[in-house]
Amino acid sequence: MEYRQDEWKREGNKYKIQQKWVRLSRISPYLIKAVLIGEDDKFWSHEGFDYKAIQKALEKDVRAKRFKLGGSTISQQLAKNLYLSPSKNPLRKIREAILTWRMEHILTKKRILELYLNVAEWGDAGIFGIEMAARHYYGKSASEINPEEAARLAAVLPNPRKYNPLGKSRYVAHRSNLIYSIMIRRGIVVPEYDEVVTEEENRDKENSGGGSPETPLSKESSTAVSPDPQDPLRPLDTMR
Repeated sequence: MEYRQDEWKREGNKYKIQQKWVRLSRISPYLIKAVLIGEDDKFWSHEGFDYKAIQKALEKDVRAKRFKLGGSTISQQLAKNLYLSPSKNPLRKIREAILTWRMEHILTKKRILELYLNVAEWGDAGIFGIEMAARHYYGKSASEINPEEAARLAAVLPNPRKYNPLGKSRYVAHRSNLIYSIMIRRGIVVPEYDEVVTEEENRDKENSGGGSPETPLSKESSTAVSPDPQDPLRPLDTMR
């Protein structure tokens, strides 16, 4: 947030940080699940790093002949948001890895997730944290966010300054639909009758050769997540 304030000052913008802290227990379970699906589906089982995602990101960078290195977990994103700049240079990534390792060994998973949801940037005008994002976009608290709203809020996290949950971007619509469909398949959301009918119609179209190309989010891991048995979110995490 300090980095963003310095950036606004350099650019002559008069934005102010808009943030309101909220406990994890006061955040909609739908929002929590949507963010995990969209940003870090292996969060409960990894130790800060998703090595398969990092490998894929490296292979993509090599093909594109550039150093970008995506595949960051929520823990890595939190380290960057709290202590580092958004720079993509190798030195910053090394520092991020060290900070991530330390956080994973000091903090609980719940605490990491709570911190992330409270400091993540959610807009281009100083909106930080899910409570302020929920109020800004939907006029309600984070605890009241419904599944569709959760999917759209999670969909913009890869680039919250470019995309708006309420906008008409095809990217946001497509990504939020993927997140929402995974929530339904895992039993997190019980679909309404109209949604069931629409899904059956879409499946018929796909079987007839009119399906859309598969994207990374549409592929679900074949390895079951093994969350903390004491975690109250476990019933949602284990559903597939």
